[in-house]
Amino acid sequence: MSADWQQVRDKLRAEFGAAAFKSWLAPIELDSFADARAVISVPTRFMRDWVARHYLGRITQLLRDGTGDSGPRTVEIIVRGGVASGPVSAQEGFAAASAPAPTRNAPRGNPRRSHEDVSAPLDPRFTFDNFIVGKSNEFAYAAARRVAEAQTAPFNPLFLYGGVGLGKTHLMHAIAWHIHKADPNRRVISLSAEKFMYQFIRALRFQDTMAFKEQFRSVDVLMIDDVQFISGRETTQEEFFHTFNALVDQNRQVVISADKSPSDLEGMEERLRSRLGWGLVADIHQTDYELRLSILQSKAEKLGSQIPPKVLEFLAHKITSNVRELEGALNRVVAHSTLVGRDISLEVTQEVLHDLLRANDRRVTIEEIQKRVAEHFNVRIADMHSARRARAVARPRQVAMYLAKQLTSRSLPEIGRKFGGRDHTTVMHAVRKVEELRSADSSFSEDVELLRRMLET
Repeated sequence: MSADWQQVRDKLRAEFGAAAFKSWLAPIELDSFADARAVISVPTRFMRDWVARHYLGRITQLLRDGTGDSGPRTVEIIVRGGVASGPVSAQEGFAAASAPAPTRNAPRGNPRRSHEDVSAPLDPRFTFDNFIVGKSNEFAYAAARRVAEAQTAPFNPLFLYGGVGLGKTHLMHAIAWHIHKADPNRRVISLSAEKFMYQFIRALRFQDTMAFKEQFRSVDVLMIDDVQFISGRETTQEEFFHTFNALVDQNRQVVISADKSPSDLEGMEERLRSRLGWGLVADIHQTDYELRLSILQSKAEKLGSQIPPKVLEFLAHKITSNVRELEGALNRVVAHSTLVGRDISLEVTQEVLHDLLRANDRRVTIEEIQKRVAEHFNVRIADMHSARRARAVARPRQVAMYLAKQLTSRSLPEIGRKFGGRDHTTVMHAVRKVEELRSADSSFSEDVELLRRMLET
């Protein structure tokens, strides 16, 4: 029977592909075959349920084809260690494989602890009630509310994208808060793509990938923030791809956020970009004046401060980059008034925020820096995000990172993400390297200074 079983394994690999075989079929073992009854075993209960739903019918048929009339009439799946699924006939196996996935799982004891452990903490400020809606974000807001209020996935995935500080994370947290309040038994994992990658690498290190798969593929709602972080991370993308497919196949809700639309995510596999665009893609535009003013009025009301309307109007006109910076500016003005004891006025506001206001007069973007540096050194913009290490590519990339640090207010991790998902230590190394080269090579220093002046004007 072992030879027949090996033939079954070979056919399963050929039919379902190497990735599915590795994740779901390779761990299956044939324990016994006697009295027209075959027993196969898998490592976990989750894998047992998945195999029964998606592969059991085909396994049964292949076993029968290989053994003829002496083939099994029933197939039983057990979890190694003794938990059985109960006898499953060949006919029932086909039904299990072709049946639609249930929209909700029956309760399984109390599995919420593990999901809560891996989820990032939710910010209590980020609820739907605290989200100010305007023309630039009304579509994304409506889509997020629909997902939060639905018991089954209305569109899968919901993909939210937009620039830094425009409200993507706020909406992600608001969805999670609403679900927790409406149905505490629904299992929700909400975390950043960076933490997803960390959890996966940890599972690989401790040879515990099956527990990782069971944890992430048995939730009701999976929410991944800043998915662009896994650009260029092939192994993590592979695992995310299969996790995504597993949840969508079971009609579980997936919510994703990124700084770009799925089609513009460089460093992502084509098949993953295609899957991310399957459901509903909602972008959050730059805020307009009316929305910025509404946000400031709401913020001022929560702070309990009497702020002259002219000050709020001035800030709404001058700080246009993102909501996070807008609210931070108002916090600075109110804090200065409270600590120094001066009334808030237009003059005081300009004095307190002189550095921020000057920066907003001419704001250089990382994308603009990458484009100008690529043109100057005659390389492709794609090379700014690629993994190529040739000096002709690596040196311009380091110059772009250096200028991004000098000319923008972005943090080192944010800059790294814009350069193909690199970490902050890579950006630090690039800055140090460019500074060293500028000190040692006057021609190189003049090149960098020329680029800087071109970008600042």
